[in-house]
Amino acid sequence: MSVNERGNGIGDRSREQGRDQIRITNLEVYGGHGVYPRETREGQLFQVDVTLNTDLREAGMADELTLSTNYGEVCRMIHSFLRENTFQLIEAAAEHLAQELLLSFPRVESLVLELKKPMAPVKLPFSNISVRIERGWYQAYLGIGSNLGDRQGYIDRALEEIRRHPKIRQVRCSKLIATAPYGGVEQEDFLNGAIGLKTLLSPYELLDFLQALEKQAKRERKIHWGPRTLDLDILFYEGFVSGDERLTVPHPDMENRSFVLGPLDELCPWQKHPLTGKTVREMLRELA
Repeated sequence: MSVNERGNGIGDRSREQGRDQIRITNLEVYGGHGVYPRETREGQLFQVDVTLNTDLREAGMADELTLSTNYGEVCRMIHSFLRENTFQLIEAAAEHLAQELLLSFPRVESLVLELKKPMAPVKLPFSNISVRIERGWYQAYLGIGSNLGDRQGYIDRALEEIRRHPKIRQVRCSKLIATAPYGGVEQEDFLNGAIGLKTLLSPYELLDFLQALEKQAKRERKIHWGPRTLDLDILFYEGFVSGDERLTVPHPDMENRSFVLGPLDELCPWQKHPLTGKTVREMLRELA
């Protein structure tokens, strides 16, 4: 994995090695997707392969369909989605279909989807043309803080908006702690905490969403490490490491910040820093 990975498929999901899977291959659907008017008007055959990464042990032990993902329903959803929607690019059709599957089947943690176009308008001999994408729910941890105005209110409203986002689930928040300001700027004490969540948003999409929440709270970026109504930072994002100017993950200097490590220790004490290999608890103990 590169240091700066911008795509939606983030890094190598090594935790999925050996994961249970449901596989559907060569599901045929007649749909109207293509750049040329004739393709959308008359339609053509498409084929879909999808691998759903999920935990099948509970369903296998109990022999109970409700504890699994109904592959018949998955097939029907794929069929109806590609029949009822129209996209110029199969890249777009695959992207939106993957998202719909992940939102509709909560037991599926991630998937690999290949959309094939065997009748593509290419005037050369070929057997198939396809796009293959990997998408899934990714674990992320955020820092949240405020030291201007109604600190608790700003944090509560941000948490409400995060929980309402359709591509975010399983939101947990640590206890909030009052801490002295960091960085040497004279200002009021902060309320700080940490948030754990799973998301379909890429790291940069998540960053855009968090910055929009800060803007709603009328945050002003006038003084480095200065006072703020709302501060939201991406601390960890599963499988993602970046050092560019716009987004640095893991969050820099966290090993020196007790107001970051303390709340994180409540949510994920054994989370490892991908660059140093140290857990949150080890970093907190070393700082103490």
